[in-house]
Amino acid sequence: MRVYTVHESKDPPSDRLDRAEALRFVRDGFSWTAAIFAPLWLLVRGFWLALLVYVIVAVVLTFGVQALGLGDEIQSLLMIALHVLVGFEADTIERWTLKRQGWEMIGTVSGRDVVECERRFFDSWLPDQPLLRPETLSVSQITGSGEASMPLGGMRGDRGGWRSAFPFSARR
Repeated sequence: MRVYTVHESKDPPSDRLDRAEALRFVRDGFSWTAAIFAPLWLLVRGFWLALLVYVIVAVVLTFGVQALGLGDEIQSLLMIALHVLVGFEADTIERWTLKRQGWEMIGTVSGRDVVECERRFFDSWLPDQPLLRPETLSVSQITGSGEASMPLGGMRGDRGGWRSAFPFSARR
């Protein structure tokens, strides 16, 4: 069973489908990639502050081991321990970074895989979100142009709606 936390940006889009696409799912659990390639993983993910902390801790461990006159084996074990710690805390690092960037955790979901988790989350989340009705908006409202507005779904005076946009669609 996998557990994900769901995060939303501080300025989400107004349409619920656009909001749904902008959500971030963060898996809870150990990350082998973060454990094996800790500094590279932090760099690629853009976790600059966490990378800085990692570098400082690694330097302190290296100089501390040398200052105490301990062997290279102890230094290697300490670096392995640091990497394992990063692997265990990878999800926490990501959530912390998102929170610092203004993202808000809006839910938690569990399932067999990410697809099932997304489906479960959206099944309960989407019905509560406001729906923008395309027929009430105009092209000029969406594009921001000063042109005359035209209802979405087809040409002026067309009662076929979205079906009229397709040349071989059935007519009423």
